[in-house]
Amino acid sequence: MAALAAQSVALAGSVPTYAAAAGGGDTAPVGSNLLLHVINGGGSSVTVTLVTPGTSGGLAVADAAVAVAAGASAFVPLRSVYRNSVTGRAAITYSGVTSVTVAVLRLP
Repeated sequence: MAALAAQSVALAGSVPTYAAAAGGGDTAPVGSNLLLHVINGGGSSVTVTLVTPGTSGGLAVADAAVAVAAGASAFVPLRSVYRNSVTGRAAITYSGVTSVTVAVLRLP
């Protein structure tokens, strides 16, 4: 499991650094201006799951699952609903990690 760091996106543009998605999952900071960018360079669809640790009215809130098609990419907002009360970070898992890269982007 890797702890992904947020990379600031400059108003003039930026070239972020991507990391390989970890087989055991990753963690990421959460906030209103943060996005997880997932690039699936593999030959099959990958599901990215963000754990939703909270409850609403005593009922569990379903985890968020985003399907990223083969050869496609997705942007996932890292909202505070994903914040783990112990770590303060979002827990992210992937159904497959072959040729999948990720970056956390902080928008200006």
